[in-house]
Amino acid sequence: MPENKEDLKKQIKKLEDEMTNSNFWSNKQKAQETIKEISLLKEKLEGFSKYDRKGAIITILSGAGGDDAEDFSKILLEMYLKYANNSSWGISILHENRNDHGGYRNITFEVAGKGSYGILKNESGVHRLVRLSPFNAKKQRHTSFSMVEVIPKFDHEDVRGIEISEKDIRVEFSKSSGPGGQNVNKRETAVRLVHLPTNISVHLDSERTQERNRDKALALLKGKLYKRMEEEQKKTKEEMSVSKNTEIEWGNQIRSYVLHPYKLIKDHRTGIETKNIDNIIKNGQLDEFITAEKNL
Repeated sequence: MPENKEDLKKQIKKLEDEMTNSNFWSNKQKAQETIKEISLLKEKLEGFSKYDRKGAIITILSGAGGDDAEDFSKILLEMYLKYANNSSWGISILHENRNDHGGYRNITFEVAGKGSYGILKNESGVHRLVRLSPFNAKKQRHTSFSMVEVIPKFDHEDVRGIEISEKDIRVEFSKSSGPGGQNVNKRETAVRLVHLPTNISVHLDSERTQERNRDKALALLKGKLYKRMEEEQKKTKEEMSVSKNTEIEWGNQIRSYVLHPYKLIKDHRTGIETKNIDNIIKNGQLDEFITAEKNL
């Protein structure tokens, strides 16, 4: 797909000219593919990524900090759920791994809302929490980290172009389980896929059958691979640029949530900050941060 704006315009005009041919609809499948390509080219011309208009799959993974980090993952989950609710988006849990305190070691959920990926994609990265630990008898200040990953929700048509060899995938089956490890069924319907060349893995247990969990897990895996390719392309472009920005990697938080000794949430990429903690964490009012992130 062309990158230059003039090339994009030329390609759009060429395809639109094809639509004026009297036999354009003689091949219905090809005609629909052409219309879809025109739409994608126009989105790219307007500054949209190929998948910005899609729904999102979000994974929150607890990092350093033990129970505090897992509780922080729950806080982030509730914040995003509130934001999704404010946006009238649907939510469905794909996989969760809870601890005994109501926190999450990891959780993956789908955001069913047109354009939710484009809106939330810059939430990807390490988030940092500083507070007095509720899990420490001495109530000492504690720092914990959670990783947020946002990828586009692919449908079957999207993932056809992303090929994964069967020999590159390890498939593991297990029993679906609820909080505390309680088995919710006796059959091994939960599926874990590992992409061996990259060691990227996905776990899905939301469906009742092994086959459906495997299909959804494969689409999720392809989404993760797409996200990886997108980030690698971005990294290459930044490395070729004289004025490249500092890269954000694991261990370099994109946002800090400080609850003690003062109250402040600050995004380290944009400089946006607020002292209204409840407005962000409890009410999911992330618009100021998200708007600034779009201009990164």
